[in-house]
Amino acid sequence: MNYPIPASPQEIVALRKKPVTEELVAIAIAGVVHMAQTNGQSLDELTAEVLAEDPLLNSAQRLWLCDLVSQGWQSLFEIPQPEAQLVHL
Repeated sequence: MNYPIPASPQEIVALRKKPVTEELVAIAIAGVVHMAQTNGQSLDELTAEVLAEDPLLNSAQRLWLCDLVSQGWQSLFEIPQPEAQLVHL
């Protein structure tokens, strides 16, 4: 199944209505990375947010998520972004 990369926080929140799959998690991460890049945020700034203390994730989970966000950043940053790119998993 193909989902468009979310372009706003509202579109990411709307993903909650869908069943959680690996593809959906990848799409959500791609949306966060895309929005951070669009807003001029650096990878270091984004990973600092991911690593910040959070009641939902423990430190090991935050480190794992930080690694996924970094991989997503590298993938999306190296690929030209058309207006409505689809992620294929």
